[in-house]
Amino acid sequence: MFIVFTVAIAPSLALLSYFYLRREIESEPSRLLFYAFIYGAVLTFPILFIQYVVQAETALTDTSFFSGSLSALLEEFFKWLILLVAIFKQTRFADPYDGILYGASVSLGFATVENLLFLVSFGMNDAILRALLPVSSHALFGVVMGYYLGRAQFVQARQKTQLVLALLAPLLLHFLYNALIYTAQDQILLWSLFMLGLWIVALSRVKQAHLLSRNYHLKNHPFHNSETK
Repeated sequence: MFIVFTVAIAPSLALLSYFYLRREIESEPSRLLFYAFIYGAVLTFPILFIQYVVQAETALTDTSFFSGSLSALLEEFFKWLILLVAIFKQTRFADPYDGILYGASVSLGFATVENLLFLVSFGMNDAILRALLPVSSHALFGVVMGYYLGRAQFVQARQKTQLVLALLAPLLLHFLYNALIYTAQDQILLWSLFMLGLWIVALSRVKQAHLLSRNYHLKNHPFHNSETK
């Protein structure tokens, strides 16, 4: 069981460490990131329960399209909700990149528990594949979600728009991901291209968050303020 737990959590810790080490200016308190990770982990159980109830009571879940759409909607909505309520409204980000760290933490908390449950139920034959696909994709969805949450705290004129995009952008990506699951299961090239595109989208958001963070700190630097007086 210890080996299964280690294999399940290792990809999430590696990805979270990667995005944490990519921060440029501020050092985000590790305790808050740990809490965000735990929030995401706890979210797994109500989401699975809701999915089970809907599947048991709704004949529409017999179609793969509805099943994939339901899981994408539930997972991204609840991740967005917990980020909005427990993180965004309670914490003042040091810079826009903090949103990416919180988004990745919540998403990877969810992905870790989901991955653990899968490996316990079905064995570790697909452990590497799951690290490359479901776990990585959740992390990247979280990066995109967190980017817009970070912008929402620092671009006040369009805060509501940014908050809506924080839900819709990863939701669209998750829809596309689930659509591939049901329509292109054995097409490795198509999966590779999709994941490459997803990484490009996520890393472009990382780059934009870094630019926003630099501009924010430059404008609030004492030397900059003294020069503008």
